[in-house]
Amino acid sequence: MSSNVHTLRVKDQVLDLSERPVMGILNVTPDSFFDGGKYQRVAAAVHQCGLMLSEGASIIDIGANSSRPGSEPVSAERELELLTPIVKAIREKYADAVLSIDTFRHQVADEMLNEGAHIINDISAGDDDPEMLSVIAQHKATYIAMHKRGSTRDMQRSPEYDDVLRDVHAYFGKKADQFTKLGITEYVIDPGFGFGKTVEHNYQLLKHLQSFSDVFQRPVLAGVSRKSMINRVLGVKPSDALNGTTVLNTIALINGAHILRVHDVKEAVEAVRLISALKGVA
Repeated sequence: MSSNVHTLRVKDQVLDLSERPVMGILNVTPDSFFDGGKYQRVAAAVHQCGLMLSEGASIIDIGANSSRPGSEPVSAERELELLTPIVKAIREKYADAVLSIDTFRHQVADEMLNEGAHIINDISAGDDDPEMLSVIAQHKATYIAMHKRGSTRDMQRSPEYDDVLRDVHAYFGKKADQFTKLGITEYVIDPGFGFGKTVEHNYQLLKHLQSFSDVFQRPVLAGVSRKSMINRVLGVKPSDALNGTTVLNTIALINGAHILRVHDVKEAVEAVRLISALKGVA
């Protein structure tokens, strides 16, 4: 971890990044690649949120629009229809929970920040909706900016780079300038594993993950949970990819990740604790 990246301010709270906070994924869509359809009902979503918090999640990331490769986006109205009752119910039951909303739409971000969400997690870093960054700036919200090449429909059709690490660095260099001009100061970098990258591209980014915080002096999020970079190498389905996920989460922590975004909170928290023990000895 870069020695100059210690904390992330989230509204009136401060997350200690030395503790490697874990973000639990709560998909409320019918078609997510791993857990689609499980948490559409309010009661099921609230229960899963409580379970992840009890297992040690520091952030709950709620999404109502699947971004799996080949997916078609739902409307903003449908996103809000799915999100609003669930966010309200979670805020009522778990008032202290830090909530992130996984959306690329400014109107969804605006509505959910008004409902008490703390973070906006945008797979397009503002590219898919030019009004998104204005909303983030107006709310002084914490923002997760992810690199993605292409749309979810076509991003995995033979993605090519001159040099994936250099190209993704250049992308975030431009974003950093954009954020500075708008006064967006609390943001996290996500290199976007699986979003317009081959398996080899993903592993190149994972190997050099530390470089992002070194260059940009911002926290880095790693989201590898049950993704194709595991499944294709091991020849398994997402449902059988927990062990592979834990291995790559551990590598991500060693290579500089500050936040892990995961489906399986308990196992990720255990990986954090073990890496912490390792780093704590002489």
